[in-house]
Amino acid sequence: MGKSLLWICCISLSCMVLSSSNEKSGESDAQDPFTATVDGKEVAIYKLKNDKGMEIHVLNYGGRVVKIMVPDREGSIDDVVLGFDRLEDYQESSEAYFGAVIGRYGNRIAKGSFSLDGTSYALAINNEPNALHGGPAGFHHVVWEVLEHHDDHIAMKYIAKDGEEGYPGNMEIFMTYTLTDDNGFRIDYEATTDKKTVVNLTHHSFFNLNGAGSGDVMDHILELNASAFTPVDKTLIPVGTILPVANTPMDFTRPTAIGERIGEGDEQLTFGRGYDHNWVLDKAEPGLLTFAAAITAPASGRKMEVFTTEPGIQFYSGNFLNGSVSGKDGKNYIHRSAFCLETQHFPDSPNQETFPSTVLSPGEKYTHTVIYQFSVLADTR
Repeated sequence: MGKSLLWICCISLSCMVLSSSNEKSGESDAQDPFTATVDGKEVAIYKLKNDKGMEIHVLNYGGRVVKIMVPDREGSIDDVVLGFDRLEDYQESSEAYFGAVIGRYGNRIAKGSFSLDGTSYALAINNEPNALHGGPAGFHHVVWEVLEHHDDHIAMKYIAKDGEEGYPGNMEIFMTYTLTDDNGFRIDYEATTDKKTVVNLTHHSFFNLNGAGSGDVMDHILELNASAFTPVDKTLIPVGTILPVANTPMDFTRPTAIGERIGEGDEQLTFGRGYDHNWVLDKAEPGLLTFAAAITAPASGRKMEVFTTEPGIQFYSGNFLNGSVSGKDGKNYIHRSAFCLETQHFPDSPNQETFPSTVLSPGEKYTHTVIYQFSVLADTR
């Protein structure tokens, strides 16, 4: 899978102590609003950068991407992900997922319950009446161990205990964020378990390609490599069918402005208060790293393409942002001021036999790669 995580397993104990070349941002702990001790573990910001002027700032609390600094068509560099200026806000805000790794199970599980081999497992109900994004104390609220940090990548590890948030099995997860020379943000996940379980990891940055807090994203032009989607009920749980997108507002097989059809009286848009659905990616065979989505901002000229090994992608149009959350530089994040593109297996797969399986057994390895590739378009306005 390219830049494999297998090398992590060979890291010696001495290499796990970061050398001076692998230091964090270098800011004074006394002044740094992200440096703290949480649950007895060190939390800090780690910076990735390349010679194109792109930077990614990573917080090992929740594996969160705090900033993605990307040039526009004029060469001006702006932060294109929503978030906060302090660790405390990531811990306490009603918007819990800004920039975070999501697990053990991304998206929703119906009524917070599933069964494996005749044993039922009960999860926390944190999105009534369902379980969402691994539970209230999911991977977005844990401190990840930093194994290695360089300018171009950071490798992290977390061990989820058997029974944590209701899920079975001790699960060991390795995650690497890589910033490439051509402005790609690559995420590689690997996971193993000592007991049969379910797993569906994803990344939850809220993007605005005009800059965080710069207005809504309704003019962003989206293309999805998906000719079908999984329709949902009013609680946003898939009903179990896969339907074609043709002749519906869910059709982004051709580039279309997010806001062009979002106000239509379609039942699916009513249930989601806009777009909050899983699209079934068109793939020649499972597991290939293939094109999933492209989105552009006409005003800034920024373009982001998404490539993934996963079978699905959740497109969320920021419907529950309402201006009540104050983010970076005191900016209020208004309605639909960001979008998310979360590569994933399908929601509620543990309860849907016809969906691709999310079961992981001892001796198996879960892998998932996603690349968010940034570029700039010429001015065609």
